[in-house]
Amino acid sequence: MTLLWWATLALAVAAAALVFAPRAELVTRTTIAATPAQVWAWLGQPASYRDWNPFLISMEGELVEGRRIVNVMHPAQGKPMRFAPTVLRAEPARELRWLGRLGMPRLFDGEHYFVLEPLADGGTRLVHGEIFRGVLLWFIDVRRFRGDFERLNTALKQRAEAGAAA
Repeated sequence: MTLLWWATLALAVAAAALVFAPRAELVTRTTIAATPAQVWAWLGQPASYRDWNPFLISMEGELVEGRRIVNVMHPAQGKPMRFAPTVLRAEPARELRWLGRLGMPRLFDGEHYFVLEPLADGGTRLVHGEIFRGVLLWFIDVRRFRGDFERLNTALKQRAEAGAAA
């Protein structure tokens, strides 16, 4: 077999791996005794993250669709990591969503989201999760982030409820 044949085969296998890359989703939920606007007062203010957020310990930039923000994530079992996702949606008191990538598309993509659902009693259901895609999912178990997401949810709940009670 020729070198060209092997190169073509390798390229075809790499392309197939990217096209058929695995997908996983991690979803957490909590109920907050504060309105969606009161929750957004913390979630929608990037500069405040360093004051309350135990997982996303820093966020810089504006929450404007299409813009990049710079986040520093500090998982409980790991070192701080800086990344620059693109804001996909920033709808006050409703939803915040961004897409982060490690290198090229489908290597390891994460679409992180926060959805604020109003409840009949004036509270908020927070749906916080991430949709992961990419070939590195064959080697990374994203369930390890569940505790970090839940720590963030608890901290946001405490801040929003304290503000609502004041």
